[in-house]
Amino acid sequence: MIEDFTISIGNLTDEDASASQLPPLASSPYLYLLFGLSYLTLVAFFRRYHLRSTICKHSYPTRASFASMSNEDAYLIQQNLAEIEFPFIFEKSLQFALFRTYGIPTISKLLVQTSQFSEEGTASKRYADTTVLLAEFIGYHPTSARSMEAIGRMNYIHSQYQKSGKILHDDLLYTLALFAGEPIRWIDHYEWRKLRDFEKCAISTFWKAIGDAMGIEYSNLRSGGKGGEGWTDGLQWLEELNEWSADYERRSMVPDKNNQKTADQTVAILLYSMPRLMKPHGRRVVSALMDDRLRTAMMYEKPSSFYFVLVSCLFAVRKYVLRYLMFPRPNFLRVHNTSYEPSQAGTYYATVYETVPWYVKPTFFHRWGPRAWMNRILGLPVPGDEGDKYRPGGYKISEVGPDFMKGKGEDHMSASKEKLVGERMKGCPFGRPNKE
Repeated sequence: MIEDFTISIGNLTDEDASASQLPPLASSPYLYLLFGLSYLTLVAFFRRYHLRSTICKHSYPTRASFASMSNEDAYLIQQNLAEIEFPFIFEKSLQFALFRTYGIPTISKLLVQTSQFSEEGTASKRYADTTVLLAEFIGYHPTSARSMEAIGRMNYIHSQYQKSGKILHDDLLYTLALFAGEPIRWIDHYEWRKLRDFEKCAISTFWKAIGDAMGIEYSNLRSGGKGGEGWTDGLQWLEELNEWSADYERRSMVPDKNNQKTADQTVAILLYSMPRLMKPHGRRVVSALMDDRLRTAMMYEKPSSFYFVLVSCLFAVRKYVLRYLMFPRPNFLRVHNTSYEPSQAGTYYATVYETVPWYVKPTFFHRWGPRAWMNRILGLPVPGDEGDKYRPGGYKISEVGPDFMKGKGEDHMSASKEKLVGERMKGCPFGRPNKE
């Protein structure tokens, strides 16, 4: 018997020996199932925990409490959405908001006349300038010097065209409506969860304060102007603003060659890093993201149903992956597109670039990192190429804008900043006392 046992042991293969040493659960598919369920549970837990912590940190439990939402709280809530929760969709929504304004002929006509967005040589610079100004007053505290200086610079640039009647008040109000409304619409439609009402109120409250800082009047809204009762909170303001902007679109968003010319250059910017063979398909994807009215106004052809299905499927898969498979973005990976500290020359840098590398510091990573290698393969510039052409030394907020405005507007910006210091310290842009 001992001999038989010895022979049987000798006949065991290495695999059999290894398997015999494993506990039963380790060789079972149930282990993988347990791991998968544990992972999904952890993702769900941390997703919910992150949302609950935001709700607890900024306690606005009822619609009545929205009336006391301060500009600071609105900024902090929106910052969480823009830099941690939904940075990709938030950024795309602002890009599309800007793009949508070009469907209004009075807006696109000005851009064509000034060649700011209708000519290849100036379009990327204008796009970069708009991006950094938005990043400055969205990404920094409402009472910070950077935020107020960026608003002052924007107001100065606009004032040069308002004096000549080239920028209409209704066009400014419509643009404000898009920047306040598109992030909410895009997040609700494309992200893994819909926004809570207090988050929608925060976005609208923030942009109401921006509109106030720009001197935009709201007499066209139901509760604005003489005889109007004003607004209780940001949601009411946004509801009326959306109602007005929808009517404005029906009246003013019509086909025009200037719309098409401006749209063509902007789409070229959006598809800048795409291989040449893929750009026609990229253009059709952009067209599929438009609604019928905007597409008609831009004089773009409606793409085949394949592109609509493609867009829907891509966003559906992304939504599923984020919701069930991805942990919340940690704070140290927050998306912030400008440098926090100035250089020795007093300039700031853009920290990312999607198109031409305007204002990007030519660090080793920016010149030789993955994005830089992709640009080199495609024959596109990287930060530091072509000398000072793309301003690798960074930007001063007071000099952002068209080159012919460089060094101008200091007095206007100083006066604007002084006015904003008083206004932005008030707290709630709806004139309500802050909550206790």
